[in-house]
This record gives sequence, C-alpha cells and structure tokens, in this order.
Amino acid sequence: MLPFLIRRLLISIVLLFGISLISFFMVTLAPGSPYPWGELNPKITPQVKEMFRKKFHLDRPLYEQYWLNMRDLFTGQLKSIKDDRPVLGRILERMPATLTLNIASIVISLTFGLLLGIYCAKHAGKPPDFWTSLGAFVFIAVPTFWIANLAIIGLVKWTSVPVLGTQSFGIDFPNFISAGLDRIWHVALPAVVLSLGGIAVQSRYIRASMLETLREDYIRTARAKGLEEDVVFYKHALRNSIRPLITGIGGLLPALIGGAVIVETIFAYPGMGRLGYEAVLERDYPTLVALNFIVAGLVLIGNLISDVLYAVVDPRVRLE
Repeated sequence: MLPFLIRRLLISIVLLFGISLISFFMVTLAPGSPYPWGELNPKITPQVKEMFRKKFHLDRPLYEQYWLNMRDLFTGQLKSIKDDRPVLGRILERMPATLTLNIASIVISLTFGLLLGIYCAKHAGKPPDFWTSLGAFVFIAVPTFWIANLAIIGLVKWTSVPVLGTQSFGIDFPNFISAGLDRIWHVALPAVVLSLGGIAVQSRYIRASMLETLREDYIRTARAKGLEEDVVFYKHALRNSIRPLITGIGGLLPALIGGAVIVETIFAYPGMGRLGYEAVLERDYPTLVALNFIVAGLVLIGNLISDVLYAVVDPRVRLE
C-alpha cells in the first residue's frame, strides 16, 4: 500500500505544478490590463506605473513572473492588486465558507444519488425508473445558473427561505446554537442547487453498477439457494456496487468547485468561488494565481482520497 500511496502522491505533485503553470499563462495572457486605475489614465505618472510594475513583477518575463509569484505564494508575501492585502489571508477568510458549502453538497449528492440509484435499479424498466432517469438527465443538462435563479425567484415569492449571504443581518441571536442553525439555513439552498447535478450523475452510476452486479453468477446462486429478494439485493448486490460511489468523490469535487463560482456569485455567498469571480473582473492576477493553485491542490487531494479508497475496496488496484 505504501508504494501505491507514494506513487500517487508524486504524480499529484507534478500535476499540481503543471496545472498552476498552465493556469498562470492563461491568466496573464488573457485580454485586459491589471492596472487598477486603467492603463491610459493621464493622471498616473510614469514613475507610479513603473513602481507598480516592479512591485507585482510585471516588468519581468512571464517565466520569471511565474517563479516569483510561486515564491511569494509559499512565503506568504503574495499581495493582491486590488487592496494590497496578502492573498493567502483573503483566501483563508473565504475558505471555511466554501468548504462548508462543498462538504454539504458532497454529502447530499452521495446520499441521494445512492438512494435514487438503488430505487431505479430495483424498479428497472418500470415507470418509476423511467421518470427518475428522465429527471436525472434533465438536471445533468440544465445549467446551474438557471436552476439557481429559478430557485431564488420561487422561494422569494412563496417561502421565507433565505437566499443571500451566510447569515441573517440585524438579528441578535440569543446563543451560538441559534446562530449556527441560521447559518445552516442559509447554506441549505446553495448546497442543494450545487448538488443536483451530482445527484443525477451518481444515481446513474449506482443504477448501472447495480444492474451489472445483479447479472453476476453469485447473485443467481444466492437466489437459487432460496434467499429473500431483499437480502440478495441489499446484502449481496449493493455491497459490491458501491465502488462508483467511492470513485465519484474524486469526480464530484472538481465539478462542485467549478459550480461554486456560479452558485456563490448568484447567492452572494462569500466563498472562494465568488472571490475568484471578483478577481477575474478586477484582473487581480496574484489572487487568481493563488486561487488556481489552491483549488487544483484541493481537487488533486480529492482524487488522491478517491484512489486510496478505491484501492482499499479493490486490492487489485494496488497491484497495478
């Protein structure tokens, strides 16, 4: 197991720096100016512009800019163009909100994806399977921003569910339990919207895996022994069909982080996704470089965890 982990870890480190290099060149070569005052502003003297360029390494070749940005990132000296604050500080302020949103979305996606997949497999070929599958394909195809805006319009009109931010303003909560419940209430809607696509995908994986397992010889043998259908289905077939659920954790994380940019922006949720969206609009290159590096690291960690769990479930993977 140890050689397997070391090999996967080394591959992840190489991929991390490769992704950061590609994303850096994509960010810096994109149209637009990083100057917060506008490149053609006549009130800004050439001396001020030159000081700005030197401070943010914009006077260096691109390969040197990448190296200097990585150095500043790891030493905590990388500053935001927007407000001259340390980039890591700005990201760490937003990270708990994003992690909360993504963990809640992963739990919802895996739980309801498993339940729907089992339900479809048990009623395969029947009307419940058809309608559930149709709904899953609709949620896979429909854009997240459309569902988010539709949810906001419907909930604002018909319910009192909060749709913006992470807490209610102007309310003095009597204790931390009430404040915590209010935060959960605020994160519920973005988490559900963000998890709908994951539920649809995971339910398809589980359904396909369950139907394939039910055709195996040992399932027919279990039925021939006179075991009850529920015992065969839940004890024997289900236990050997959860591998897609485990590997789905690694696949869900990139989709959730990418979707969080849209969801956090629409719901005014103060997370890393919204910070990245604001950094794109402001041409804040240092913040984008740091965000891309950290997000790529989180995605690779998720894939690494998925690989490890898969190796635990299936020992044949460790021998490859």
